[in-house]
Amino acid sequence: MTTFRPKYITFDCHGTLINFQMAEAARDLYGDRLDEAAMLQFINNFSAYRLDEIMGAWKPYAEVVHNSLERTCKRNGVTFKEEDARMVYERVPTWGPHADVPAGLAKVAKEIPLVILSNAMDSQIMSNVAKLGAPFHAVYTAEQANAYKPRFQAFEYMFDMLGCGPEDILHCSSSFRYDLMSAHDLGIKNKVWVNRGHEPANPYYGYVEIADISRLPGVVGL
Repeated sequence: MTTFRPKYITFDCHGTLINFQMAEAARDLYGDRLDEAAMLQFINNFSAYRLDEIMGAWKPYAEVVHNSLERTCKRNGVTFKEEDARMVYERVPTWGPHADVPAGLAKVAKEIPLVILSNAMDSQIMSNVAKLGAPFHAVYTAEQANAYKPRFQAFEYMFDMLGCGPEDILHCSSSFRYDLMSAHDLGIKNKVWVNRGHEPANPYYGYVEIADISRLPGVVGL
């Protein structure tokens, strides 16, 4: 892949570039009520329900957070409060990048246009992007696409907006379930998995593995 120079490098944002802190938010809310084993179960359930909530028709991300947190509380015997869901949602724009991100992005941005495809709302994402320390050619959201990843519609919206095809991009994500599986199915041959420890490796999907964004310039020969 070091000889491939894409027209665009496209990125998942939350989790890959931004330090995704839903687990920390859950701990802040419920850590005094759950022991560690129960807390880990709650965090895993919360993650699973968020994915389940985005698989159908698009709805505002505040509803995704509200519904998934309410379902997780019900499953784990914890009292749900609407203000808890609101707190979690309002934290999203405050999150900043993983430490390795700004320098790695800045080096690549000098040579190749960078694009974000995020499951965030328009009102959330630019606050996160401003903290990344590099210029972006475009930032697309699920709200604009009217679909969340891993649905193909989100990726197809990005292709249409960029005027390119799967063969023209390098897609970079820390998640197989949200990004790299769909990218594979859509014919995006050039993929990078940033191993943030969220999911196990799955070589079937064909990617270059890097530990963090500081390694990304080397993938494209920079």
